[in-house]
Amino acid sequence: MGIFTNFSNNRTARAIGLIFTATGLLYGTWSALIPYIKEKFGLDEAQLGLLLLSLPAGVTLMNPFAVPILHRFGAAPMARASLALASTLFIAPLFAPSVWLLALSLFLAGAAFSATNVAMNTCSTMLEEQANIRIMSTCHGLWSAGAMSGSALASLITGMGAWPPVYSMSVSIILILMAFSTVRTMNGLQEREPHSEEPTGKKFAFPNAMLWSLITISLCTNLSEGTMADWSAVYMKEVLSSPAYMIGWGFSAYAFFMASGRFFGDVLLVRFGERRVLMGGGLVAAAGLLLSVLVQHPVTALLGFAMVGAGVSLGAPILYGASARVPGMAPGAGLATMNTFAMVGFLGGPAVIGFIAKSWSLPMAFVLVAIAAMFWAWRAYQTNAIK
Repeated sequence: MGIFTNFSNNRTARAIGLIFTATGLLYGTWSALIPYIKEKFGLDEAQLGLLLLSLPAGVTLMNPFAVPILHRFGAAPMARASLALASTLFIAPLFAPSVWLLALSLFLAGAAFSATNVAMNTCSTMLEEQANIRIMSTCHGLWSAGAMSGSALASLITGMGAWPPVYSMSVSIILILMAFSTVRTMNGLQEREPHSEEPTGKKFAFPNAMLWSLITISLCTNLSEGTMADWSAVYMKEVLSSPAYMIGWGFSAYAFFMASGRFFGDVLLVRFGERRVLMGGGLVAAAGLLLSVLVQHPVTALLGFAMVGAGVSLGAPILYGASARVPGMAPGAGLATMNTFAMVGFLGGPAVIGFIAKSWSLPMAFVLVAIAAMFWAWRAYQTNAIK
């Protein structure tokens, strides 16, 4: 509780947390409306998976440029501007008249999402060092809370008859206002480079051995997160035949428990250590995915998705924090380099899930994700890059 109090008493921390919340709200809204896109264009699982590759393509292209832009304009201005841009671009897919324009809009949205992700995590890391507080886990918890709220509200309101494009536009306007409401409070963040005594040569570098070990785990944690974001609503609708108002609840259950885990994360990490938490998380996430497959009922799926949320909850705070501390890299470079690979799991992995679902079935694809979660638990046990 004391850790969260430190967060709530710091104006700059609250402003950074608002950026995290808005970004989660944006992504949660998008995830709940994916079935609308699938139905609008008459896509099958493989076609939807291929379309979703547009997002990681934008992320991959943007990541090498994220750190130079961050160093040129500052982390706080970049976080605000990229969030406003992403909020605008994520509307476009719902209004796109063709699949090609839809793919282009998702590509650009992915680039903006990547820039926001790098900037807001860098802001969090910088403030932790400047104010000697821990806020990373809480910030990621706020992202999850935003994602949960975005998914639940989008599912409920569109399920009651609201036209998804109009609803998405309303959310976008609110998020743009949220982004620029932080201008004064985020000015409290000193735009200087932490670890200034370390080498500042390459701003984007090929991963060293320590960073590679984090990347392999992150690919699996992000695959689990991305699968829930992109396929939980489809699973609820098409595999379980859930009522319309429940379609987004699967992601909401996942996001609620992910947020809860992150809000209590700093306490858990102090008590059990990062390695044990990461190992246990992989096993819990695997169990949740298998439960949703073996007992195919909407209520059971909600429980299983909640377990996945609890399992992945502390993956990002642990791995982002560890990558930002990798020695021998310029500030932000380790985080951005890992983010390039991690987003392949978060945004690209679910596209592969689409092809697997087309070839076999969506439940079988979920089983493969469960195997990946068990691999991350084993890899966390093996690596020395985590405390």
